[in-house]
Amino acid sequence: MKSAMHIQRSLRQIRDTSICNTCRRELRRAASSQAAATEVSEDLESSSFAVPPPSEQDAARFDPLKPSRTRPYQLPSSRYQYRSPRFDRGPLAPHRPPPPTDPASRQFVPGPFSQSRLETTYHNTIAPDFMTMTYQHRPPGFRPIEKGPRLRSWEGDNPYFANRQLRGPRGGDVLRLLRKPITFRNVPMVERLTVHSYCKDVVYQGSGVLHVAGMALQEITGQRVQTHLSKHPESGWGLVKGKSIACTANLKGEDMYHFLDKLINVVMPRIKDWRGVRATTGDNSGNISFGFEPDVVSTFPEIENNYDAYPPKMIPGLHVTVHTTARADKDARLLLEALGVPFYGKIVD
Repeated sequence: MKSAMHIQRSLRQIRDTSICNTCRRELRRAASSQAAATEVSEDLESSSFAVPPPSEQDAARFDPLKPSRTRPYQLPSSRYQYRSPRFDRGPLAPHRPPPPTDPASRQFVPGPFSQSRLETTYHNTIAPDFMTMTYQHRPPGFRPIEKGPRLRSWEGDNPYFANRQLRGPRGGDVLRLLRKPITFRNVPMVERLTVHSYCKDVVYQGSGVLHVAGMALQEITGQRVQTHLSKHPESGWGLVKGKSIACTANLKGEDMYHFLDKLINVVMPRIKDWRGVRATTGDNSGNISFGFEPDVVSTFPEIENNYDAYPPKMIPGLHVTVHTTARADKDARLLLEALGVPFYGKIVD
């Protein structure tokens, strides 16, 4: 028993001694680290306050732009310029971008480098003749007849008339755009063309009809076509919402004049028993629309020279809309007649 108790007492003493040594070691390490930190902080404080400020000569010789000037190559100037927003905030905005026709604009596209025959004819012959045909002589002192207001007010004591909108013109006619006298500043001209093809056979024959129509439309216009999806389902026609059923190509500038020249001088004269475009067409805003059957579309030179590449039963029809800067249909009709488009039927202005 005495030997066992002696062994336990000795083990307890050894454990207590090791714990005390460990505590002493940790305390010694903490004290040494604290002292080292205190010495470092004192050195930093003394060194920071010991550095004198730069002299006036050094400050005068300092040039922050010297590294950029000594570069072997200079960075592009646009990096230091303000990039104007892509939207137009009006003429009074402080950062209004220049128009796309200005060479300083980011949207400027150089060209065109050549004029088509039809465009040259318009500027040299058609525009002066158009001003002559629409000229209205007004001698000095001429006073035009004052016209009544376009909208009529409600007359009477009926309370139903109070705070009502003005009435339209008599006779049930619609209000049209005001037509200004044509001068050398606003001679009507063709602004753009929209060539559209609606493929109703897509519902029954599949999407191959639309692919052929898009290829034909892209071939004759030289522009990438845009497809359109159906907005509403029609069970009677088998039409599903979200299905591609039409394609469109928009033409401007040089491509527009080339297509219009080809249409007037090559395609239209080859149509058999064709009287021309109806004189009643138009939207009262100077835009004229007309269409062609598939057999007429096949007479375009691009399709006729490569006729075997297109299935004859899948060649589409076309709807052409001529957008002009005219404010009335009669001015747009007169412009197209000067370009060579024939009209027939009763003229309604």
